[in-house]
Amino acid sequence: MTNDQANTTSPWHSGERSLHERLGTAEKMEQVGRRVIRDHMPDQHRQFFTQLPFMVAGAVDANGDVWATVLEGEPGFMQSPDPRTLTLRALPGVGDPVREHVVEGAAMGLLGIELHTRRRNRLNGHVLNTDAGGFTLQVGESFGNCPKYIQKRQFSFARPPQQPYTGVVERLTALDAEAIAFIRSADTFFIASSHRGDAEHPIQSVDVSHRGGQPGFVRVEGDTLQIPDFVGNGFFSTFGNLLTNPRAGLVFIDFSSGDMLQLTGHAEVDFGGAPVEAFQGAERLWTFRVDQLVRRRSALALRWDSSEASPYSLMTGSWGGLPPLTS
Repeated sequence: MTNDQANTTSPWHSGERSLHERLGTAEKMEQVGRRVIRDHMPDQHRQFFTQLPFMVAGAVDANGDVWATVLEGEPGFMQSPDPRTLTLRALPGVGDPVREHVVEGAAMGLLGIELHTRRRNRLNGHVLNTDAGGFTLQVGESFGNCPKYIQKRQFSFARPPQQPYTGVVERLTALDAEAIAFIRSADTFFIASSHRGDAEHPIQSVDVSHRGGQPGFVRVEGDTLQIPDFVGNGFFSTFGNLLTNPRAGLVFIDFSSGDMLQLTGHAEVDFGGAPVEAFQGAERLWTFRVDQLVRRRSALALRWDSSEASPYSLMTGSWGGLPPLTS
């Protein structure tokens, strides 16, 4: 956001502002947003993206369903020719539900996250152009995030990342026992959400964010996931989107095998009461109902090792910087 825009347009859309008002932080967040949310990437972010081996991406399909995915490549596969454009020499793999929706004009959200340093930066915008090897995104919003709840991991490649995926693509309309076990063992996932637009922010946008906790922090009952929400930066980019559009997409990664589990469905946020209080340290609770899932085994060439991560500490009640979880 430019200084001229800052005088006329709020950096937050109606859903985000509604949550800020509910929590009594509207004035503070208006000032914070005008200071940190930009319509371009600062040079530090541009350099950061060039050193990453993957990018988390979110998009909306023709039915309005939201999906999250992972794009990968040798560091340098992303380049920023100028502060308002980012070029990615990668596309979602064969069978990925995002693949056919990376088209000119499409809204996309991107999250660049470096697991071994716990740095992350977010941006959203629209696809400027595509070709057989990738696409260029025009930046709409760019901002940084704190390192909270990120589990440290070192990366390596099990195979060249440019090799096409040739495995089986499994599509289901409900969670099976394997998917449930996968989710229950996860300490990390990523969520994509979308804002359809409003009077002040008329252009559709997509956002991607990280969620982390101890293994088991995501509870599963049937086809519904229950996730505690811990203290964060107060932006509420995800929850603000969900308040206006409950559709969301989640992606879980098996960091040792490269398996990917992509879910799309509907989310709802619970702001208080006994269900929230049951989770130590949680400020809110949200549920996600699965409508569809796509599973691809060894879809990613990347592998991650968390052997150097901090173990769970009974003295501090934390695990690698992640929040405790009890109920």
